[in-house]
Amino acid sequence: MGTWQLDPYHTQVEFSVKHLGMMMVRGNFSEVNATANIDPDHPESSWVQLTIPTASIRTHNETRDNDLRGSNFLDVDTYPTITFKSTSVEPTTEDRFTLKGDLTIKGVTAPVALEVVKYGEFNDPMMGHRIAYSGQGRIKRKDFGVGTDFLLDGRLVVGDEIHINVEGELVEKEEPAEAASS
Repeated sequence: MGTWQLDPYHTQVEFSVKHLGMMMVRGNFSEVNATANIDPDHPESSWVQLTIPTASIRTHNETRDNDLRGSNFLDVDTYPTITFKSTSVEPTTEDRFTLKGDLTIKGVTAPVALEVVKYGEFNDPMMGHRIAYSGQGRIKRKDFGVGTDFLLDGRLVVGDEIHINVEGELVEKEEPAEAASS
């Protein structure tokens, strides 16, 4: 079991949601922090925690981004972070897992499950020991008090189901020499 930290240069937290029931609006969070204890040989004993600054939301439209940061959606002044804390890792095949945990948005915590794929593992003296994963899942924004049910011509302006995609490389932290020798 090792302590791991997310490589921010090789990580994406993305989401998509339907607009007017027709097309997907996509966005991401430009900042994310994670720590994890991972045992590649026994993934079921692993855990991960993510913290996402809500103000880092980006959809490539500044007007929409500011609306999403406001009180109808993420209310970033009151709720500056989104958090995820895993509660279990269930292997489904050698490189696939169901990661269950508690997601907190706007002070509301609800259980979620992500289907995770291990992309690979890399160990190099210069770049360190790395493992890459992808996780996908869905949540209902209403479960977290996010957004409004504003209708336009009988259609929800913002859909309720949000698709989540997280991809990232985790780097194993080196133990200090004294701790490694004790």
